[in-house]
Amino acid sequence: MATVTLKGNPINTSSNLPEVGAKAPDFLLTTTDLAVHSLTNYKGSKLVLNIFPSIDTGTCAQSVRTFNKEASELENTKVLCISRDLPFAQGRFCGAEGLDNVINLSDFKDGSFGKAYGLNIVDGPLEGLHSRCVVVLDENGTVKYTEQVGEIVDEPNYKAALEALQDA
Repeated sequence: MATVTLKGNPINTSSNLPEVGAKAPDFLLTTTDLAVHSLTNYKGSKLVLNIFPSIDTGTCAQSVRTFNKEASELENTKVLCISRDLPFAQGRFCGAEGLDNVINLSDFKDGSFGKAYGLNIVDGPLEGLHSRCVVVLDENGTVKYTEQVGEIVDEPNYKAALEALQDA
């Protein structure tokens, strides 16, 4: 279990993020067109998993915008934006914002991604949602970098995540 804060108030997650150097857990997540994707759909690409509570909050929306901008300049890299939002909300947001360099994936069905990655919030007002995290994977699905943002309303360390891609 990890502890993060929401506006200074402690909340807990279900476990800890995967260790750097470990194989990333596989997942089944829903795309905006309601297809189901797993980690194998992205094999051979470097991945930034941009994980957040809800696309409908300012900080989460900003992380999607920032990674969308940065992703347009990255070679052999995909940015997966993952939350428990419905795929329709994810698609609506990116369509309205004109964001096309990120891939939205939803864990709305059973939260199994959040459980496998140890980032489900287990108490407090955001219980059941994902904590704000970034996980970087190399082309073989090995974890190269993780960040669980200590204060949920703060943005992730974009620079550190993007630098980890250089070594991936």
